[in-house]
Amino acid sequence: MALGYLLAVLATLASGSGSILEAIGVRRAGAYGGRSLDLIALRRQWLYFLGLGVDMLGFAFAAAALHRLPLFLVQSMLAFSVGVTAAISAFMGAHLRASGWGALAVGAVGLVLLGVSAEPGPAQALPPQWRWLLVGMAVPVLAIAAYARRHHQVWATVALAFGAGVAYSVVGIAARTLDFPDTVWRIVLDPAAWAIVLNGFAAAVVFAMALQKGGPTGVTAVMFTTNTALSSFVGLVYLDDRVRDGFMTAATIGFVLAIAGAIAVAHYSADTRPKERKKAEAGLRA
Repeated sequence: MALGYLLAVLATLASGSGSILEAIGVRRAGAYGGRSLDLIALRRQWLYFLGLGVDMLGFAFAAAALHRLPLFLVQSMLAFSVGVTAAISAFMGAHLRASGWGALAVGAVGLVLLGVSAEPGPAQALPPQWRWLLVGMAVPVLAIAAYARRHHQVWATVALAFGAGVAYSVVGIAARTLDFPDTVWRIVLDPAAWAIVLNGFAAAVVFAMALQKGGPTGVTAVMFTTNTALSSFVGLVYLDDRVRDGFMTAATIGFVLAIAGAIAVAHYSADTRPKERKKAEAGLRA
């Protein structure tokens, strides 16, 4: 059980640090705030791909944790990686007010409550038709991307971040229900594996587009809030995720505090001044 918690913590740290690396890479490519995502320029930004690599490592940690812990705990910890993003930005020279650090503490308390409330154990198996439905979820997510790409209003950023959250929730659900066969190559026959790959790709694309249109912390907050709420609901209702006897109130309060803390951190760190962003990027160049 302790290994599951350690893996979830490592996944949170990797996800938060990966997000900020991707955001800096997108801005360096000239896509931040622009009209279209310059994929050619982005291809030359090694920080963006380093961020993707760190994100993939975080996913590997999260997938391993999901075989031991329920979705509502692991996904809540991943949602709180927005706090990791904000903390790293602050240490690199960005501004995070005292209220933002307070929000980090609130979210941390929520995660502790969730940690002691979760009942470790494997998930209930999904029927094959439901696993294929997970594969098909990549289609509406990419449809959101295609539609929002032609619009530049605030709601387009929210829609893209929401789409990324849906796709990442599908990745988490698929990882929770993935069965590892005795022969490794047979994993390609499992629809859950394809759901992870396709929705993971869709989420990465949509998340990059959202970063083009909005600030990294706000986009990350919407994405992880959607991810956490949707995947937690599916886990509790359909996958037999459980809360320890007598800990339902603590789990509910912990869930609210963790998500509220993540959103508050996003709010209080969203007023980072441009010169502080430049200072943070200069720190990475050094």
